[in-house]
Amino acid sequence: MSSAGTRRIQKELSELVKTPLDDISVSPNGDNIHTWKVVIKGPDGTPYSGGKFAMSVEFGDSFPFKPPTVSFTTKTYHPNIDTDGNICIAVLKPDVWKPATKIASVLLAIQDLLDAPNPDDPLVASIADQYRNDRKAFDQKAAEFTKKYAS
Repeated sequence: MSSAGTRRIQKELSELVKTPLDDISVSPNGDNIHTWKVVIKGPDGTPYSGGKFAMSVEFGDSFPFKPPTVSFTTKTYHPNIDTDGNICIAVLKPDVWKPATKIASVLLAIQDLLDAPNPDDPLVASIADQYRNDRKAFDQKAAEFTKKYAS
């Protein structure tokens, strides 16, 4: 990784530690500043409420010119998150990513995704269908996953 990329990661991490985002905690994974551990508190009023959702953020050699790899390590029932923890969100798509994008913005977008799933751009079509067509069943299953895996 370029020293400019490493400096950028250090600067963003420092900003997030100094001025934390509401309901989001960020820390480097051990001594490796290129891999972060993130925990997002499930938004109130959603089936994810009360849960703590762990994620991994990995900055590749091409950062900031290519997006980091962000994935959930907590099993999550969501139309935009698959069983491997991959996330479907516009800001992380290579054709949408901009080098000026701050990681804080990415984390807030993911937090918003927990609050308001996007069934029109799903990673898991069956969950998106359930979200659209049987919201009560979706909420129940998502809450069960939250209780089982995110507490």
